Order: sequence, then structure tokens, then C-alpha cells
Amino acid sequence: MANLDLVQLTQQTKKLTAMVVEDEKVTNELLSSTFKNFFSDVYSCFNGEEALAIYEKVQPDVIFVDIIMTGIDGIKLSRKIREMNPDQIIIVISASNDIEKISESIEVGVNSFIQKPIDTKKIIELLNSVVAMVAKKKKIETKTFSISLPLDLYEVVNDNAKAESISKNAVIIRALRSFYED
Repeated sequence: MANLDLVQLTQQTKKLTAMVVEDEKVTNELLSSTFKNFFSDVYSCFNGEEALAIYEKVQPDVIFVDIIMTGIDGIKLSRKIREMNPDQIIIVISASNDIEKISESIEVGVNSFIQKPIDTKKIIELLNSVVAMVAKKKKIETKTFSISLPLDLYEVVNDNAKAESISKNAVIIRALRSFYED
């Protein structure tokens, strides 16, 4: 049963993209390679400046960020990303036990805080949490119709809406009209 849950979890996370922002090379490579097993694309960044540049281009579904980095640290990065996209899922993965830094990251509004080192059980729990956050976010965005779209269908609607510069609701309404007119 646990394997089935892991398979189902992977089916959901494979519809999502992620970005890892970690300045320690070995940790970055470990997190990135682990998350590549679960996400469709994983963008790896070694500092906040690089992460902002990549974020503006790809806007991944989930961002995993370390707190303590040179230059733009994880808290400043999270704050800047929140300004661009208040709904962005941001998860802090840090070895820091500095209560001020943890409090500040919560104040910024990160979705979750995971203490390093991370084991397999923590990763599975984290990914379950991510899938739940994404599902809730997608449901809220479609709540006008009291429907919840499967993630793959949501992505099609979202892509079509972006391509046509219209709202996701407009895409859904058009599809419903077409369906009922035929």
C-alpha cells in the first residue's frame, strides 16, 4: 500500500516544476537529484540573484530555498518572490536553528519550514504537503464554479488561458458552452 501511495504521489508531483536554491554545492546537487525523481523539471540555483533571474523566466510551482546564503539570502529571496507572486509555494529547507531567521521566514509567509538533514520520510511528507497545497490552490482558483479540476486538465486550461491572454474561467466557460451546444 505504501508503494501505491508513493506511485500516486509521484504521478501528482510529476505534473509540477520545482526550483532548488541552495549555495552549498553538494547539498544542492543532492536535493536537485532527489527532486528530479518527483518533479517534471527541477531548476537548480546556487544563490538568490540566480534564482530571481530563473524565477522570472520559468515561475516553477514550488521553490525550495535555504535561509543562509551570501548576497540575497533565502528570506530576502522569499520576500521578493512574494511581491511578484503572493501565491507562490515556498518551502524553506535549512540547517539553521536561529529562531529570529525562522520567525522572519514565517513572517514572510513561507508555506513550510523543514530542518536539515532531510531523510526519506521527511521528503515524502513534504511532497504530500506540496500536492495538498497545489490542489487547494487550484480548487480556490476554480471555486467560482464549485469544481476542482484534475492537475493535468488544470494545466491545459491554464496554458490555453495564458496563450489567449484570458482568464482560466473564460476558458472553462467556453469549453462548457461548446460541450452543451453540441
